[in-house]
Amino acid sequence: MRKKMFAAAGLIAAATLTLSACGSGDDSSSPVSVVSEDSGANKAATVLDQPFEKPDLVLTDTKGQKYDLRAATKGRPTLIYFGYTHCPDICPLTMNNIAVAKKQLPKSEQDKLSVVFVTTDPARDTPSELGKWLKGIDPQFVGLTGDFATIQAGARTLGISIEPTHKDKKTGKTVSVHGTQVVAFSPNTNAGYVLYGEDATVDDYTKDLPKIIKGQNP
Repeated sequence: MRKKMFAAAGLIAAATLTLSACGSGDDSSSPVSVVSEDSGANKAATVLDQPFEKPDLVLTDTKGQKYDLRAATKGRPTLIYFGYTHCPDICPLTMNNIAVAKKQLPKSEQDKLSVVFVTTDPARDTPSELGKWLKGIDPQFVGLTGDFATIQAGARTLGISIEPTHKDKKTGKTVSVHGTQVVAFSPNTNAGYVLYGEDATVDDYTKDLPKIIKGQNP
């Protein structure tokens, strides 16, 4: 397993470099690929010596109900990812990797794990759209939408940069630029203590999730 220890301040600088632009337009099969990526920082498991505080986010879930992230996931092992449903590559790959790995856990541990997908494209990702998309990946996953400024501020506390969805002038495609990190939160401290880059595989998550469930270092 690939591991590195980083101070949180240094990690934020590295994490904000990892931005991925995904596009959808008349030809949604032609993605806009990565625009900026610090490949040296993209290790499967980065154990933080200064964990992140869980974002104080109150958003709307796929049932249209208010979802208080801190209250709902308190004392639970939790993975958080910021992305969007129209993404043609990185977002569905990341969520499917986690879903496949989660299914390798005993049922009791699957039920303990919270996986939260926060949209970076709330204008298009309504509760209904999020619900339909996540149902095809794992119906236990939580999907959240809401005010973009609130979502952006919450992501920033984790060193994750996201930008408003916009139409690319050259291609005409709708583009969303967002960080691709997955942050794991301990059930013991409720702090984000492990960070994964987009290169994390099913095998990486399969090996690490049993330890994350217990709040241990992978």
